[in-house]
Amino acid sequence: MKKIQYYLLFLAFAVLCIGCETAAEKGVFLGGQIINPSSGYVTLYKDKKPIDCLKLNTENRFFKKFDSLPSGIYKIEHVPEYHSVFLEAGDSMWVRINASAFRESMVFSGIGAPKNNYLNEMLLQLDREDEFLTPMYSGDRERFIATIDSLQAQKIISWRLMDSLNQQSALSKKVTQAAYTYPYATRKERFALLRGAQWSKEEDSLYFAYRSGLEINEKDLSFFDPYINYLMNYLNQKALDSGQNYFQQKQLTAFNSKRLEIIEKNIVHTDLKNNLARAVAIEEMLNFQNHNNHEDFLNHYFNINSSKDYLSDVLSIHNDINHLNSGVALPEILLQNSALEDLSSSQLFDDRFTVLYFWSQTQMNHYRRAIERMNFLKNKYPKIRFVGISIQQFNGMALQANKMLGVDPRNQFAIKQFEKASKEWVITLLNKAIITDPKGILIEGFANFQSKDIETLLDGF
Repeated sequence: MKKIQYYLLFLAFAVLCIGCETAAEKGVFLGGQIINPSSGYVTLYKDKKPIDCLKLNTENRFFKKFDSLPSGIYKIEHVPEYHSVFLEAGDSMWVRINASAFRESMVFSGIGAPKNNYLNEMLLQLDREDEFLTPMYSGDRERFIATIDSLQAQKIISWRLMDSLNQQSALSKKVTQAAYTYPYATRKERFALLRGAQWSKEEDSLYFAYRSGLEINEKDLSFFDPYINYLMNYLNQKALDSGQNYFQQKQLTAFNSKRLEIIEKNIVHTDLKNNLARAVAIEEMLNFQNHNNHEDFLNHYFNINSSKDYLSDVLSIHNDINHLNSGVALPEILLQNSALEDLSSSQLFDDRFTVLYFWSQTQMNHYRRAIERMNFLKNKYPKIRFVGISIQQFNGMALQANKMLGVDPRNQFAIKQFEKASKEWVITLLNKAIITDPKGILIEGFANFQSKDIETLLDGF
């Protein structure tokens, strides 16, 4: 707690020192430096639309003064990672990011920095709590609620301290408070999804009392991830009938159609309605076993969505999935080998069946698990080739990690153009695996590398 206080005091002092010169400015300055960059640019988004693409210079820095940006939530993306930032007139910020540890390394300085450092630190704290909370979802309800309420009370104290040291606008207060309020509400919604199927109406009424202090039509938060995550879980719970099992229902197209109906009836603001409907539609499109039902689902989605861009996104995913059907050639993308040479993905294949698995240089714990899984499968299926695909271009740190883990560099490649590749190969989860025959013809485009089901598929080779 003391460290947080000292940190906030330092930030407040820095703002006071430089604020008198620039607070009156109406524009927004945003700049920064990327350590170990995974691409050559940073993109700024507002409401999922690109505002500007800022190229890194020879020192891996980017910067721009925007004469007029509406106050609100933006996203800065350095492919394949992104992070939400809150920008207001007069902000003048510099951000330093190590792309090998994107969130953990992010530090803002300058006018507008305290609220953004607070948002990032809150996100990291919530992530760290997940490991502690996970076993509690199978435990006692009262103990779970008491734990969540206690953690949230700590965040309220932290927020009040930050707020007392900084002059926040009304919108800034709304966003920074939402950063902890809605994640804890999300956790309560998830507990109900997992444990509440047999609760009585009275038990439901008592448990969901926390909803009275929340808003499901908050226009200013329409593109704020913690708020959208809460609403998605809220929709999940509302779409369940009494006694229904969430894990069974969420696999059904009818469940997602029902979520669309709830959105249509309850969400007033157009941007929020479109954003939620898009999220539901994408989840349904990525539920590959329901592919035969997707035409009917899309007809329902068409009637709710009013965004041409979102419609294009959803239809694009639907069409891309069609291109990964069994029996067709794996779409060609540009890769990089461990010698940092470019090659086409069509050059990967030899005379063996091949399994492609994916990893990220910013999620090394996941990569270690993937290597353990690969070694297990490799020993069980010695005639099959297992090829790792990094979703970022290689850097020195990644190559050193491969060496330390004893990975054969001949079976490691990196994606050169993630945006194109993620579309062509429909890369939405790191646990995804692609299985091909010796000529690169698809056998399964949507396997789960960590699932036992992939072994059933491989047993036939």
